[in-house]
Amino acid sequence: MNMIEVCCALIFHAGQLLAVQNESGKDHPFQWEFPGGKVEPEEDFQACIIREIKEELLLEIIPIRQLKSVIHQYPNKLIRLIPWIIEVKNSSIHLTEHAQSKWLKEYELDFQNWQDADRELIELNKVEILSYFRKNYENN
Repeated sequence: MNMIEVCCALIFHAGQLLAVQNESGKDHPFQWEFPGGKVEPEEDFQACIIREIKEELLLEIIPIRQLKSVIHQYPNKLIRLIPWIIEVKNSSIHLTEHAQSKWLKEYELDFQNWQDADRELIELNKVEILSYFRKNYENN
């Protein structure tokens, strides 16, 4: 089975982190994830996350830092989830591929119905994610 590389965005704004929920007809219906998508052939990870967030949220972003990746085996696919800490140029989000979005406070991070790979990503990068919650909150 070939591994699918997927970039995702950890978008912080005013001390909160953006999560998006899958629609009913998608893989992992009604579960929450970080927005993003598959890396195209010949595309680097930074270009991928910029393109995907523009497509999914109609949002201009600046990738700040890549965090540790997670490799996860779902029943029908193997993915490498590549997270990016993101700075937004504007905070006006327009969903094009998800049922809903939610800005999470730090204490809500563990209480969402996350997709398995996203939950693993949170656990692996928890120290960095929590530090960005605090840093972003202090800067707003």
